[in-house]
Amino acid sequence: MAEIEHGLEQDEQVRAPAARASEPSRPSAGPAGVGLKIYKPGQGYYTRVCTAVGMGILGVWGAYFIADQAGAYMDHKTSYFLGVQYGLGVGFLVLVGGLTYWLVGLSRKANDFFIATEGEMKKVNWSDRQEITRSTKVVIVATLLLSVFLFLADIAFMEFFSVIKVLRIPSTLQRFFGSES
Repeated sequence: MAEIEHGLEQDEQVRAPAARASEPSRPSAGPAGVGLKIYKPGQGYYTRVCTAVGMGILGVWGAYFIADQAGAYMDHKTSYFLGVQYGLGVGFLVLVGGLTYWLVGLSRKANDFFIATEGEMKKVNWSDRQEITRSTKVVIVATLLLSVFLFLADIAFMEFFSVIKVLRIPSTLQRFFGSES
């Protein structure tokens, strides 16, 4: 009996690395107490990374904007001008970095949302190229047909309102083909 259990343990040890090899490699949080702590570190990796990249882009743009605006409102001849101008930008960047770490690494609600989002995205059935091409053709043809229909309906209403003398415009036929005199 002990030999069978030992054999099962060996089978699990052999299968486990193969199963892990098919998953993308993700950085681990490290040993306990070392480095930054992350709530549920192995889950929702891609949504967390994309959120962090987006926050980073917004942070850099915001820091540039703040530094630029600070330069517009300050006297350029003072000795502390550059320190204040770039200090405000760097301070904003540090603030956004801390907010990003809290959002992506510590917030339980946000991370549960990221994990659930990534789980739902794995369930999505993505269309193939042929289906997208067919759908695009249908949309283009439907748009063209609808625009022609609306153009003709507009001309019909203009003609109707011109005949009952609500609009004072020449007849559509006169405008397109010249005078009918």
